[in-house]
Amino acid sequence: MRCFIRRTEWLGIRHLQVFYLFWSVAFMYGMRVCMSVAIVAMSDRSSANPNFHDFDWDSSVNFRILSSFFWGYAITQVPGAYLADFMRSPHRCLALGLVLSSVCTLLVHALAVNYGWKYVVALRFFTGLGQGVVFPCVQMLLSKWAPPGERARLGSVVLNSTQFGSVATMALSGLLSKSVLGWPSIFYFFGACGLVWSLCYIYLGDDSPAVSPRISAAEREYIETSLGGPVYDGVTHPRIPWKRIFTSMPVWSLIIVHGGNNWGYYLLLTGLPTYMKNILGFDVQSSGMISALPYLVAWLVGFPISWLCDWALRRGLCSTELARKLANSLGMMSPALGMIALSLLRTQNRYALVLVLVLSIGLTAGTTCGFLINYMDLTPQFAGAIMSVTNVTGTLMGIASPLACGYIITDLKNAHQWHVVFYLTAGIYAASNLFFVIFGKATIQPWNHVNVPSQQTVSRK
Repeated sequence: MRCFIRRTEWLGIRHLQVFYLFWSVAFMYGMRVCMSVAIVAMSDRSSANPNFHDFDWDSSVNFRILSSFFWGYAITQVPGAYLADFMRSPHRCLALGLVLSSVCTLLVHALAVNYGWKYVVALRFFTGLGQGVVFPCVQMLLSKWAPPGERARLGSVVLNSTQFGSVATMALSGLLSKSVLGWPSIFYFFGACGLVWSLCYIYLGDDSPAVSPRISAAEREYIETSLGGPVYDGVTHPRIPWKRIFTSMPVWSLIIVHGGNNWGYYLLLTGLPTYMKNILGFDVQSSGMISALPYLVAWLVGFPISWLCDWALRRGLCSTELARKLANSLGMMSPALGMIALSLLRTQNRYALVLVLVLSIGLTAGTTCGFLINYMDLTPQFAGAIMSVTNVTGTLMGIASPLACGYIITDLKNAHQWHVVFYLTAGIYAASNLFFVIFGKATIQPWNHVNVPSQQTVSRK
């Protein structure tokens, strides 16, 4: 048995499926983030290749475009899981969502030049609509392909691809905007990559070991034996106890902390290139490259933080609840303190300010060991359902933060107005994290144990 496990645990089809998911999420984030850098060049041709058209859009229009993605993204969060079930193929549902996002991204240049910013808002809305199905499908696929003993490692590869996608997109977008192809090439590049990859993934992806034509019998047996327990038929499911979920304070702590985290995360993700250019004085290429640095640090720091958290739990140095709250506080209080520091520092050294941003945003990786995995602590059976609800709240905050930024910042070169936004965001970070620290739990809740009808399960032999 020991030799059997060794033969299957190093490299198998499950690792390829995780590799495919990594790139699916990375390309998804590429199409999500590219607008944050491109819109700087679209608003001011002198900041990039001056041979391409720019638009006389004020800051409120810019932030309206940036927030429009999240309206579509919020709508398909909960339906995404049901759509994957209806199609009985999560990987094809994910791929089709990427196809829609890719086509919309490819059309941005043509519609912006010929029809104006309202059509760009519509395209970004449909881009979000396509991407809303991605994470519900990712959760479904990981639950079938990742054995419990490998779930943390395989899951972290996929989830950390969001940071990788942000890093690569910001850096490449800055380079493309200054190239001979100009800012339109940003949308053509990421749209084409997403479209090609999504079509490849339709063929390469498999929904589970049970239906994969590529997997070996030994690896299939290893995964299915490791998973154990009841297997649901994919059509019928235990009834979700919504009333008890919505009257649970630990669940509300997740709703609040997810919303607070997303307010800050998407504000920085969408507004950082603009801040870099207008306040710190970097050009579009430099602002794209430097804006990517904090997310590169977060991607790299995420792995040792996850290892340290698991090590502390294995050694019995702290309880699971304390580990979650400490990691989450690191991930949310670091950017809060960083934004306060940015507002108070009177230095004219812009690289010192960049260093503050890099360190404070880089440490947000702590949330991956905090609230982002607390769902399974509370309810392994209904973690996906709760995630879909909290992600709607988080997405709504992603809509609100760029809009609030556009309302407060009427002059993009006014540092005081940016500081007001930073103070507001720091307060939201701190308050939502405090709510999680007070009311969050890390024990399985009583309503997790819902009886599953016998006809919905089969026994593992």
